[in-house]
Amino acid sequence: MKKLMSTSLVALMATGTMANAESINILVEGGGEMLQKAVAEKFTAETGIEVNFTVVPYQGVFDKLSAEIASGSSNFDVATIDVVWNANFADHVEDLSALFTEAVKADLAPALLADANVDGKMMGMPAWANAEVVFYRKDLWEDPDNQAGFKAEYGYDLVPPATWQEWRDMAKFFTKDGMYGTSVNGLNSEEWMAHVLQAGSPGVIVNDAGEVILDNAAHIEALEFYRAPLCEDGSVPDNALEIGWGEEQNLFYQGQTAMVKFWAHAYKLTPEDSKVTGKVGVAPMLAGSAGIGAIPGPWYNVIPSTAAHKDAAAQFVAFAFANNAMGIEAPLGLAAANSAYESYLGHEGYEHFQPLLDTLAGPATRGRPLHKDYQELLDEAVMPAFQAAMECEDNVAELLTDAAEIADDILN
Repeated sequence: MKKLMSTSLVALMATGTMANAESINILVEGGGEMLQKAVAEKFTAETGIEVNFTVVPYQGVFDKLSAEIASGSSNFDVATIDVVWNANFADHVEDLSALFTEAVKADLAPALLADANVDGKMMGMPAWANAEVVFYRKDLWEDPDNQAGFKAEYGYDLVPPATWQEWRDMAKFFTKDGMYGTSVNGLNSEEWMAHVLQAGSPGVIVNDAGEVILDNAAHIEALEFYRAPLCEDGSVPDNALEIGWGEEQNLFYQGQTAMVKFWAHAYKLTPEDSKVTGKVGVAPMLAGSAGIGAIPGPWYNVIPSTAAHKDAAAQFVAFAFANNAMGIEAPLGLAAANSAYESYLGHEGYEHFQPLLDTLAGPATRGRPLHKDYQELLDEAVMPAFQAAMECEDNVAELLTDAAEIADDILN
């Protein structure tokens, strides 16, 4: 493996002194401990500073860190947080700008850098990142009968889907013999919002100025496309409002769908007894008129402003990024640095890394709004309209116009 650039000196420059703490405490959820445990052990071996993880459920990270901020003190020197909370905690964590050297910035996808920057403050260092990509059945795509039949029906070669039209065509083609071409996730809106970006929207829900754009042409076009397999083509199970990421994953593993848009890490998690084991191909997320686009799912290491050992915390954050590739050996197999993923390219079992890199670097890839009201916007404005569209009865433009009015009320 090629070694990532060393940033430990950057940490020392940022703190101005060698860290002299005997230990640091890190708040994480379960996946965060798995992805950083090996790094922590190496950090302790090289610095003598013990690393203690406090592992809580997903929502517990937000709740516990919020409670400590409210109390004015913290038991934690580092917290690993979901990007959707960056705006909520930006005013209560240290500015890590000094750690973002030109080399570090060049080693990160633009969307990950953008999500670290809240109002000009680099409030966290990416610890790992993920994105939805396309999973498809290689055995079906490589079958000569399928190749001939598809070309005869649609007039072009059967290749991994790369565009909206190819997705719809292939979903219809493979809906046969008791199998659906794909599935529609009606419980999570992020996949639809990725299509919004692919359609050329300057953001999802709101633009950079904070203005509601939920009813712009790209949102409408993307929602029409997203529900088309369900409402027009009959190429997906009809219970979309009962299907979330877990259900989509299981449908694909059970051989009930030919392809799915799903988080890249799942490539290595295919069960050995799955009907698709050894048959899974991976391609980048779909491209619309604005190119490949996705909503990344990064997590960030932040240092609470009330942390007791900020010097040691900064040293760990920099060390973790310098050794970011170590997380790839954990069960989730994720990293944040481009060079970490690149160091595994060409290795058997990591065929999903190039599509993931292509997706993270896609011209339309962009994070969710860095807004303190994001969750309320999602719950009160986006999801009701999105799920109503899955009923296949209401006009999409009218649903999104109503949703935009609700979003405006929330923000104003």
